Amino acid sequence: MITRMIRAALAVAAMAAAMPAQAQILGSDAAACSLGGGPAILAQIAGLKDRKGRIKLELYPANETDFLADDSVLIAAGKTFRRVWTTIPQSGSIQVCIRVPRPGRYALLVTHDRDNKNKFNFFADGAGFPGTGKIGMSRPKVERALVDVGEGTVTRTIRMQYLHGLGGFSPTKDD
Repeated sequence: MITRMIRAALAVAAMAAAMPAQAQILGSDAAACSLGGGPAILAQIAGLKDRKGRIKLELYPANETDFLADDSVLIAAGKTFRRVWTTIPQSGSIQVCIRVPRPGRYALLVTHDRDNKNKFNFFADGAGFPGTGKIGMSRPKVERALVDVGEGTVTRTIRMQYLHGLGGFSPTKDD
């Protein structure tokens, strides 16, 4: 009887070990990406240069005028703005959640603050948007950052980009 219980316990433990671990959702809004917690955006961050510093998600209105505008100006005008910071885990996937005020269209920016100075360092930090293609040297257009969010959680993969010489921002070479 005890032998059967031990075998059963070992079998359960082996099955649990064989199953992939659920990736941890990071950020102060993590609960918004849980079942029934939306509306929210779950950003799956790919292509980090390294695991130094922090990740920052910023949510903006979905128009060219307000995209990347100063947060204090947007907040004073009663416009959508939200920011979520999280430290970067030393291993594993990086998924960061940001809640949105209501279903609709928003613009999303992700930055990799490698030096923890809370100011974008053009030469060291990375940036990413839900859209595809290289950022290059120009200010990104809002179309690159748009995300449509329904009642629940929408998932988007964000490929980080870093400055690579005169060619501007692009994904790291091993991506």
